[in-house]
Amino acid sequence: MHKMSDGTQKFYDQPVQKLASKNWPPHQNIDHQPSSDDSNERARLSVDTFEQYCTLESSSGTGSHGAPNSPSTASFSPEKTQVSWPNQQSYSSELHQSPDHTCGSPVSGSCITQNENDLRHKLRELETAMLGPDLDNPAMYNVTSPKEDQISSESERWKCLVGIISRGDLKELLCACAKAIENNDMYAAESLMAESRQMVSVSGDPIQRLGAYMLEGLIARLASSGSSIYKALRCKEPASAALLSYMHLLYEICPYFKFGYMSANGAIAEAMKDENKIHIIDFLIAQGSQWIILIMALASRPGGPPHIRITGIDDSAAAYARGGGLEIVGQRLSKLADLYKVPFEFNAAAISGSEVQLENLEVRPGEALAVNFSMMLHHMPDESVSIQNHRDRLLRLVKGLSPKVVTLVEQEANTNTAPFFHRFLETMNHYGAIFDSIDVALPRDSKDRINVEQHCLAREIVNLIACEGAERVERHEPFGKWRSRFIMAGFTPYPLSPFVNATIKTLLENYNDNYTLEERDGALFLGWKNQAIIVSSAWR
Repeated sequence: MHKMSDGTQKFYDQPVQKLASKNWPPHQNIDHQPSSDDSNERARLSVDTFEQYCTLESSSGTGSHGAPNSPSTASFSPEKTQVSWPNQQSYSSELHQSPDHTCGSPVSGSCITQNENDLRHKLRELETAMLGPDLDNPAMYNVTSPKEDQISSESERWKCLVGIISRGDLKELLCACAKAIENNDMYAAESLMAESRQMVSVSGDPIQRLGAYMLEGLIARLASSGSSIYKALRCKEPASAALLSYMHLLYEICPYFKFGYMSANGAIAEAMKDENKIHIIDFLIAQGSQWIILIMALASRPGGPPHIRITGIDDSAAAYARGGGLEIVGQRLSKLADLYKVPFEFNAAAISGSEVQLENLEVRPGEALAVNFSMMLHHMPDESVSIQNHRDRLLRLVKGLSPKVVTLVEQEANTNTAPFFHRFLETMNHYGAIFDSIDVALPRDSKDRINVEQHCLAREIVNLIACEGAERVERHEPFGKWRSRFIMAGFTPYPLSPFVNATIKTLLENYNDNYTLEERDGALFLGWKNQAIIVSSAWR
C-alpha cells in the first residue's frame, strides 16, 4: 500500500486559514505535472473498485443511524443521504436540490460525460492538479493494465469520478474518499482528498469545519500514522488553563454536559433520599463540577445533610486540564462542603478506569453506594479489542458492590465495532449535529469557537477515523447495546423521576429551540433536530 509521510500537523497551527498545500505530505503537491507519455496508462489505474461509489442518492427519511442491512447502502449526515455503490449510473436530482448541498454548481443527473474528448480533457486536468510523484509507479497499486474489452467500462467509471469532483459537494467527496480508502483504491482516494482539502475550513460552515478534521483523520489513516497523529494532537494541547477555559465554554454554550450532570444527580438524589451515609464512586471525576450542585441540594435536606464520601477516579489527561492531581478536586469539594456544613470525605484514585480493582474503591459497610459512569465507559476496551473486556468487567465489579443506583451518560452513536466506512458515516452524522448546534451559539469567525472545536472535539474525530485496535479509544455504542450489557451484568432499569424530566426541560428553555428531549426505553435522550446526541439512564 502506498504510504504518505506525516506532514499534517501544521493544520492545527493555522486554525483560521484554509488548508494550504504546504501543510500536506510532499506527494500531494498540486504543482506536480505528470508527463503526457504515461497519463493514459495512469488513467486506467484503480478504477475497478471505484464502480462501487458512482451514485449517491438523497433521502429525507428518518431512522436509526446504525449500519444498514444492505452492504451497498448506508445513511450519512443529518439529512440521511443514501450511498448506493454498485451498478448505478445516475445521481438523484434531489441531491442537487437539497439546501445543504450548496458547494457545487447545477449539473445534469448523469455521471456520463457526453463527449469523449471532454472526458480526456478533464482527466488530464485531474492528473495535472492532483497526481503526485509517487503515483508514477503503477506497480505500487498491484493493478495490472486492463484488457481492451475493459477499457470502455473503466472509462465510464472514471467519468463518475470526474462527476463527483465536478459537483463540489463536500459530503459526497469525503464519503467517496472514505469508500476508496476502504477499498484500497489509493489513486481515487488521493484525488478526492486533494479536491476536498480545497473546500474545508475551520472557520466555514459546519460541514466545512467538520470536514477539516475528518480529512485530517483520512490522511492519517492513509499514511498508517493514525496513532502518531492522535498522540501528537494530544501533545499539542494548549496550556492547562486555556484548555480548561475551552472545556468550560463548551459546557456553557451547549446543554450536553449539563444534561448529563443534572439527570445523573437527580437519579442519585432520588435513590439516596433516606440515607444518612452516602458513598459516590465517580469513574471520571474530571473537575468534580457535577457534585457541587448535589452537595448543595443535600445540604438543605430536611433533618440535616447526610455524610458524603466521594471516590474520584481519573487519569493523567484530566490532570493536565486541571493543572494538577485529584487533590485539587478534593480540596475544592471539601471547601464547598464546609461552607454548607456537610460532613465530607474525598478518596482519590489517580488511575485509568481500565486499571480499577476492588481495593481502589474503599467501599465501607453501612454506606449507601452510588456509582456514576459519565462519558467514560465508551473509552473502555470491550471483547472486540481485548480478552480482558474491561467494559463488561467494570459492570460486573460494580454489580458485586450492590449499589443503590448506577448512572450512565453516553454519546448516542455506533462507532465501536462498525466497519470503517460505516463508522465514518456515523462520525459524520453524529459530530455533524454537534457542530451544527455549536454554529448557532458562536459566530463562525469566533476564535473561541475554533478553539473549542479544535481542542475539545477534533481529537475524538481523528481517533475515530485514523486509528484501529487498542489505539482507537473512542468506541461509542448506542443505548440498546448499553442496555444489553447492563442487563447481562445483572442490573435492572431505574426510571428517572418526572421531577428530573421537568428540571431538564426547564434547562433547555435557555437554549436553541432545535434541542429535543425524548424519554423512551427507560432513558432520556437529548438531541439536536431530533437526532439523539446524548443519552442518560439509571440502573440498580
